[in-house]
Amino acid sequence: MNIFEQMEKYGHEQVVFWYDKTTGLKAIVGIHDTTLGPALGGCRMWPYASEEDAITDVLRLSRGMTYKNAAMGLDLGGGKSVIWADSRTDKSEALFRSFGRLIQSLGGRYITAEDVGTNADDMAVVARETAFVGGLKETSGDPSPATALGVLEGMKAAANMVWGSESLRGKHVAIQGLGHVGSILARMLLDEGAQLTVTDIHVEEARPLAESLGVAWVDPEAIYDVACDIFAPCALGAILNDETIPRLQCKIVAGSANNQLKEPRHGLELMRRNILYVPDYVINGGGVVNVADEFHRDGYHRERAYARVRQIGQQVSQILAHAEETNVPTQEAADQVAEQRIRTLGKVKSGFLPPARR
Repeated sequence: MNIFEQMEKYGHEQVVFWYDKTTGLKAIVGIHDTTLGPALGGCRMWPYASEEDAITDVLRLSRGMTYKNAAMGLDLGGGKSVIWADSRTDKSEALFRSFGRLIQSLGGRYITAEDVGTNADDMAVVARETAFVGGLKETSGDPSPATALGVLEGMKAAANMVWGSESLRGKHVAIQGLGHVGSILARMLLDEGAQLTVTDIHVEEARPLAESLGVAWVDPEAIYDVACDIFAPCALGAILNDETIPRLQCKIVAGSANNQLKEPRHGLELMRRNILYVPDYVINGGGVVNVADEFHRDGYHRERAYARVRQIGQQVSQILAHAEETNVPTQEAADQVAEQRIRTLGKVKSGFLPPARR
């Protein structure tokens, strides 16, 4: 992989590699764009098959955070970090403190938080070395409930466009992934009266949960073949591709996973098949909205944060309407909205301001 070529292609500002011999930490930070403010994005801990897979993930995820933060109306740029390790076996105090020193070395250009494979306890250890970390228990805490709430609101908006009603009662939702977000979303959907079929690659943990919820279970690979109203990807990305899209039997794709489309052309393929795709970085923006509230001048306020999360349904509705009006795939419509905000505010902020007097 030619990293500089990839950075130029996707507009990244900075990619930082960090190796600590003492702890074995292998980490990468991708800072995509800081036009709107410091880059905010979580830390993913994952046992990648190769170094190239880790780099590809951090580049895709950091770019997605730029668009997500812009679409959410936040004064924050986009970034992401990955730790190349197994979250089930490789966590230690020393490893996360070393990671915190990496974040501190960036001087505030990047703010981290929890993501797949990390949690609020891990971020508390990171915070012992740097102030540039969000999602702590004493502030916004676990972002999963806010993310799940945003997905629910986005689903309702999509349902209104497809069926003329926001009600999810009686709708069949197939959930791929019963992790932090997927399990909370499942409970929310049951409260809404939805019917569920679920799966997860961690069968030994997820299947008992499915049984306790009283919902149908299928093997991980079979989830694409479930005849349902809504398919909800809540695991890893790139699952909407040439092999899986022809198998889908749904009207809506709406879930919390990042980078669900393997390639942009797959959004067009969903459109051709009359499947409404809710852009992932819009519908799953509740977590970052919740964390971002920590950086208000008066500190974190849960009521304000969650009120803003509930507005995600309105943002989804606007983007879906824009896509319909312009006859473009929904992810293109979302990109257009985000890019317009970045361009406009980039010009607003380009003028000189004298330093504040003390």
